[in-house]
Amino acid sequence: MKLTLIVIAIITGVFILSQIYFIMAKTETQPYKIIKSEKDFEIRKYPAAIMATISMDAKTYKELSSPGFNKLASYIFGSNEGEKKIAMTSPVHMDINDSMSSMSFVMPADYNLDNLPKPNDSTIKLEKSADEYMAAIQFGGFANDDEIKKYASKLEEALKRSGINYYGNFRFLGYNAPFQLLARRNEIVVNVQWNQ
Repeated sequence: MKLTLIVIAIITGVFILSQIYFIMAKTETQPYKIIKSEKDFEIRKYPAAIMATISMDAKTYKELSSPGFNKLASYIFGSNEGEKKIAMTSPVHMDINDSMSSMSFVMPADYNLDNLPKPNDSTIKLEKSADEYMAAIQFGGFANDDEIKKYASKLEEALKRSGINYYGNFRFLGYNAPFQLLARRNEIVVNVQWNQ
């Protein structure tokens, strides 16, 4: 009985420490500037960024998340020319469609298209995004297809109420490691026309 309590205490302690680590760990985050804050959403300006992107014949979060993540993680963990390790950043971008979906990792700010190693997997494309204005709505917990649809609808309704024109697909941004259980951050974003 005493040994069982000690084992439970050790497991609980390791779990708590790992969650604190995930919450406190400093991962480079894609920068943006908040242009306008509303009750339910923000308008942000994102500067251009270098992305590693994989496109897949997936129609759901479930179909895209694990295989897409594994391919991109393999690239940044050394499956590239020179076997160079590239730091993980956040968020992970997912554009989920009824036809071809994609997942992108934002590359660290000290990389550009000239100094990034070429992926060994030819289906991974390195590209520079354009500057863009996006509306974003945030939610916690673990993402799934139902939550993504729910918050995309909420963002769409809020933009319509505010008279803000949007275009393109609603995309999912995930900020946390799969093992992080607490203080999770997820977002739905969509491009907006912003001339103010």
